[in-house]
Amino acid sequence: MNIIVTGAAGFIGQNLTKCLLDSGHKVIGIDNFSTGDKNVFKEFSSEYKSSFLPMPFDVTREDSWRTMLTVVHRFFRGQKDISIYHLACPASPPAYQKYPLRTLDTSYLGTRNCLEFAASVNAKFLFASTSEVYGNPSCNPQSEEYYGDVNTVGPRACYDEGKRVAETLCYEYNKCMGTDVTIVRIFNTYGPGMKADDGRVVSNFINQAITGKELTIYGDGSQTRSFCFVSDMVDGLILAMGSEYFGPINLGNPNEITVSKLTNIVLEKCNARNAINYYPLPQDDPCIRRPNINKAKWLLGWVPKVSLDEGLDRTIQYFRGLLRVEPQEPSYNLKIGYEK
Repeated sequence: MNIIVTGAAGFIGQNLTKCLLDSGHKVIGIDNFSTGDKNVFKEFSSEYKSSFLPMPFDVTREDSWRTMLTVVHRFFRGQKDISIYHLACPASPPAYQKYPLRTLDTSYLGTRNCLEFAASVNAKFLFASTSEVYGNPSCNPQSEEYYGDVNTVGPRACYDEGKRVAETLCYEYNKCMGTDVTIVRIFNTYGPGMKADDGRVVSNFINQAITGKELTIYGDGSQTRSFCFVSDMVDGLILAMGSEYFGPINLGNPNEITVSKLTNIVLEKCNARNAINYYPLPQDDPCIRRPNINKAKWLLGWVPKVSLDEGLDRTIQYFRGLLRVEPQEPSYNLKIGYEK
């Protein structure tokens, strides 16, 4: 199959792209490297050679869909069997809050350009939305029928509202143009491929623990998250691409845990005794986050397989290699329990 992945040098994008290439697909990877890793494209080009085409490109450009047409016809040799995974957008709060206008442009202009391209070649289009469309929810878990509680004029609005309007674009292209679209809402995801300065809670805690820095908790630590290992997320995205359901479909791990509990688990797994400091909770930071994944179970046959115990072990090992930090000899084993 001929596949385009936007945001292919990002965290989830690179894991998805590698999985697709390993499965024998031809892939065009698009990324402007605002948050993605250029070295990923070099590695893919070297390892997969003619199966991977790197396209350093900004999908917000006015002529982007026409440029994509030209490149696609050359690389795929005019074949029409094309699927598009649209993941392009800064996703961590430090990244999208640093460039809020760029984030909005990517969500609206970038998504519209990619949808225009999809309509022109009759491609299947998967839009990677986010659990942040639910804002700071008043229900738990969050199902796809919940419309959310989002502040339109806050520091997170560029991302939250950007994704919400992008979902509306997908809806209108499907309704007005007949574009084959599936929307997925991605909940907290972690694993190898994350940047050390990603700014999200799992990467923050692990990197602080293994480098001897104080662990930073925002708020009192009672807020909850549900963490999905990246390989499970990639499996869900591929299954969603193969479905005929428009969506939206939640993808995430429904096992909920408090931030304080996660802190203790990471410290014990890293055999660390770092100090913990508490800071004020950022504005509009959600207090609860847990997906209802019944639709993913029924429609895709998808459930996460990797436990938090195993996923954290693999992620800690990845970051030790990335930061070249030798592991400490563990003094005990830890069995993780989840807070419901």
